[in-house]
Amino acid sequence: MKWSTLISITGALSICLISAAKAAPPVYSHQDASGGVVFSDAPLVNGQMVRTSYQADYGRPVAKTSCNGLSAADMAARAKTFEQTILSAGLKHDVDVELIKAIAQVESCFDQNAVSRVGAQGVMQLMPGTAKELGVVDSFNAAQNIDGGAAYMAKMLKRFDQNHKLALAAYNAGPGAVEKHKGIPPYPETERYVEKVLKLYSPTKKQKS
Repeated sequence: MKWSTLISITGALSICLISAAKAAPPVYSHQDASGGVVFSDAPLVNGQMVRTSYQADYGRPVAKTSCNGLSAADMAARAKTFEQTILSAGLKHDVDVELIKAIAQVESCFDQNAVSRVGAQGVMQLMPGTAKELGVVDSFNAAQNIDGGAAYMAKMLKRFDQNHKLALAAYNAGPGAVEKHKGIPPYPETERYVEKVLKLYSPTKKQKS
């Protein structure tokens, strides 16, 4: 075999290996219940795999386990705990208190320690990046979290001309997704989310549909 041919083959092989390395997905590791090391293609958050592609494609799942086994009385008691905090946030950011309550109920059932499977945190289920942008230092501090959630909802209402449906869809899936699809994104999670919140929320002012 000629040296030139060997060099060409070696060079081609190197390019393939480099390309494969660049294309390879990241590998995450964590310990299982027995202490063994487990490898996966997604990080572990609150005991569950987090795949950002799910968030991008289907909106942000809510912290459903926070609602397990709650009676109507339990829910009302939780809501009452944050009544003054929600009132203050609503007045500060000019967002209907009943809307904040509806979002909090659907997001976390008023659980200040709730974490969704994509890492959203607290009563209003703020993503860490969003919380940081809003100046929320501790998402598990209910007052900070509720204030941040109200501030974000106020921004979404302003951005979408007070259209509650679009603002809620943006709260769940992100404003970019709403603008991209020119309406509520066709994500089952987001569609259900908007429906659930509006089922609870009785606006005092006429909504735009």
